[in-house]
Amino acid sequence: MGHQRNASDVGLQKTRAWAGLAVVVLGDAAITLAAIWGVHNADGAAATAILTSAFTAVSTMTTAYFGIRAATNTAQAHAQAQADQAVARASGPATGQNRENPPGHTAEGAAEGEPSGDHPRSPPGRA
Repeated sequence: MGHQRNASDVGLQKTRAWAGLAVVVLGDAAITLAAIWGVHNADGAAATAILTSAFTAVSTMTTAYFGIRAATNTAQAHAQAQADQAVARASGPATGQNRENPPGHTAEGAAEGEPSGDHPRSPPGRA
């Protein structure tokens, strides 16, 4: 049973995604038009520099948009998963978990793989 996002959150995210994409597409178009105008009014060496710069600007802006979009989607999915886990933990024994002894802990309270106090630890700095 996952936490459902409300319709306004989903609508807001869609609006942000489309607005961001529109800004990138319009920016790419502006750079392309400026490059076409510049190439038309330039000689060979200058035209090459203009085309190289325009390609770099378009590819950088487009890549940045999709990189940020992917990172945002990943962060939102991670936050949603944490919220779902918190809800599952709060429901306690109904989900098969025991609040006194969560998974990964022994009855003595030490996590699995950690000393339970039965064995003395070596002092720091010694193996």
